[in-house]
Amino acid sequence: MSQRLNAFAQSPELFKKFVEFGMLLKSGAIEQPILRLVEIRASQINGCGFCLDMHVKDAKIHGEGELRLHHVAIWRESGEFSPRERACLAWTEALTTLGAQGVPDEIYERVRTQLSEKEISDLSFAIMAINGWNRLNVGFRTVPGSADKAYGLDKAKFN
Repeated sequence: MSQRLNAFAQSPELFKKFVEFGMLLKSGAIEQPILRLVEIRASQINGCGFCLDMHVKDAKIHGEGELRLHHVAIWRESGEFSPRERACLAWTEALTTLGAQGVPDEIYERVRTQLSEKEISDLSFAIMAINGWNRLNVGFRTVPGSADKAYGLDKAKFN
């Protein structure tokens, strides 16, 4: 696979603003470990190899367990996730794969039992952001691992 174009080089001001948006999310109401799970799950759904590779490495560097990383794709069947994490993953899937009928009330109600309105709002913006990154990187075929050194992801050690 070779990259089609470098959107970041072609649109540096837009890239800069999108990165700034992402940085604001880090200081939001949702804790970083959950944001990492959200980024991984959305990237799995969207088939974004670049983002999936990046966020798995980032999660590992920040202490996420390998079994949990493997279980993100099967979070419903896994006992590795808390009710709060499950609600966030369900919301991630609902907003990433919007159906013709929108988001089911059942999923919204589950999220409301685990998160405040501010947290739901911040989580929704985080999901919006990762879906945007996924679309850029899938569309332009950004090569997984190609930015590891630049982002310090070469420190992730996998066997």
